[in-house]
Amino acid sequence: MQIMSGSRSAERKFQIFREADAPSLEEAQCMQILPYSPAQAEGVNAMFSAGSERGEQVKVLFSIPGFSLAHAWFKKDFPLPLHSHNVDCLYYIVSGSLKLGSEWLGPCDGFFIPADVPYTFTPGPEGLEILEFRHAQTFDFKMVAKGAGFWRRAAETMIARQEDWKTATRPVLNT
Repeated sequence: MQIMSGSRSAERKFQIFREADAPSLEEAQCMQILPYSPAQAEGVNAMFSAGSERGEQVKVLFSIPGFSLAHAWFKKDFPLPLHSHNVDCLYYIVSGSLKLGSEWLGPCDGFFIPADVPYTFTPGPEGLEILEFRHAQTFDFKMVAKGAGFWRRAAETMIARQEDWKTATRPVLNT
């Protein structure tokens, strides 16, 4: 069933998507990681060596020109670096919680980050499931975290949480 006519893309039609069929963020190739400084590159390498992939799962549920939806599961204490994207992003918390600045947000809460505004958040004690809505099919990831202290603490957290992350389960939705 076509829901748009005329000059609209053939991709703009009725579609069903399932998390089980969704590609990972890496597989979808929708995020361009901008070049790091040498210090940032060293920090990112330390995070990967420490097992960062065990602390997060990100899947692209839906993507057409001009619109995308991603689902992310961040496990307890996952250290998300300060970063920005070149497009606006609307976040909706499915389950778990996060700390954004001094605010704690939980299920059915959300927040909006304009393009090029640096941000970070900390997943709560039960972890975090979050939806990411963007009016773009592709976007960039610009690392803003610079200090060696962040990278050292991030790697230490990842090493300390490895066993917990192996057996972690998604947070339960409590509204």
